[in-house]
Amino acid sequence: MFWFEIIEIEKTQIMKTLKLLSIIFLGAIMFTSCVAEVVIEEDVYIEEPPVRVITLEEVLNAHEIWYVDIERTQGSGEIPFLQKAFTVSFKNGTFFANNNLVGMGDNGNGFGLDVGVYDTHRMRVDINHDIDGVYELVATQLSTNEIEIYDSVTNTSYYLIGYQRSNFDYDRVFYDNIHYFLQEYETWEKVYTSEYGALNEFDNENYLKFFYYGSGENFNSSRDANGMHIDDIFYDYIGHYEVYDIADNFYRKTLTLDYGYLDNEFFELSVINDSKIELFHPNSGTTYEFKGRGHILFKNSEKSKTTQNDTKRIKKADLKIRKLSK
Repeated sequence: MFWFEIIEIEKTQIMKTLKLLSIIFLGAIMFTSCVAEVVIEEDVYIEEPPVRVITLEEVLNAHEIWYVDIERTQGSGEIPFLQKAFTVSFKNGTFFANNNLVGMGDNGNGFGLDVGVYDTHRMRVDINHDIDGVYELVATQLSTNEIEIYDSVTNTSYYLIGYQRSNFDYDRVFYDNIHYFLQEYETWEKVYTSEYGALNEFDNENYLKFFYYGSGENFNSSRDANGMHIDDIFYDYIGHYEVYDIADNFYRKTLTLDYGYLDNEFFELSVINDSKIELFHPNSGTTYEFKGRGHILFKNSEKSKTTQNDTKRIKKADLKIRKLSK
């Protein structure tokens, strides 16, 4: 009996010991789980590169050729040298323009004629044109290849579309503006009449002279003999002419010469080269060729006015003075 009691006492002590160890173990686990790990980090500053502002000079030089989209012009006034230009270019302070269709793509390696100088100041481009003088214009970039040129004096905006010379379609500009091409010679002289075709009144016309397209009586014709000096040609008839596209034939146009009471003459017009055109007369089946005489170089409004280097230096100095005085 005594031995059994000893065993029970030892058993009880063992149980107490195990219970105590369990409490200590569980407490340790709970204590560990309740302790929050505190980590102190220092602020990390990442220095971002500064945003680079593209200058107007870089925008203007990003494209070699700027096509003047004349149909989108807004305002009642005009900037003369933009009004008459098919394209303009800004190159190292020199302002170029393609004012003529004859030689477009070849003149000035595609840039056109040197017609002035320019300078930029923030979003303003100051252009000193050889003939029209100084214009202070605001340039706004509308997209990666389009800018608006605004003249606050006349409240007029022009829109320019940028190209590289390698991807600019000079031929399309040429054929889209054939009516201007006809005006680039003082007169057109008939140099060929086909042997085939019925006799008709136009067989006797030897000279054609074209004026501003869209005005009233804007062409003259003459029956004077071939080889006349341009200034001695007497024009017998005055009328109105119109040029239209031919569907599905980009390189051929229609030309109508309205002689008023003498009725109209209708032709299919094609360009042989920069100085010769072909006129096919459907009513008679006759083909004529006319050669341009007296090419008019549209620097702008004055003919044969050249640009001198000394003049350019003076103009660049003038632009610099204007810029500093602002």
